[in-house]
Amino acid sequence: MAEREPPEVTNDIENHRLILVRDGLEAELDYERRGTQLILVHTEAPNELRGTGVGGRLVEAAVRWADRDELVIVPWCPYARRWLQEHEAISSKVRIDWDTPRGSAAPAPIEK
Repeated sequence: MAEREPPEVTNDIENHRLILVRDGLEAELDYERRGTQLILVHTEAPNELRGTGVGGRLVEAAVRWADRDELVIVPWCPYARRWLQEHEAISSKVRIDWDTPRGSAAPAPIEK
């Protein structure tokens, strides 16, 4: 039996979310863009997809986007924050603002 290709993450820019569809079910990572910030707000997956790695795939897609467009990730989402901390080999490729509090209008200073 041939191995299935993993589903691709798509960016629904109009609704500010990254989406991954697997077996007809949709997982999403809601985000906000503020200047050079990519704020990761909330990750959601149906119960049937939890524990299958879809949340990590969404966060990894956000890291690739931030790397490509030189954005600073602001991980307000607890899942995304934990995933970034646990996957330093991936998260170290981008700048991450760990300090800007959720709902804050002004970004914290970024150390280079």
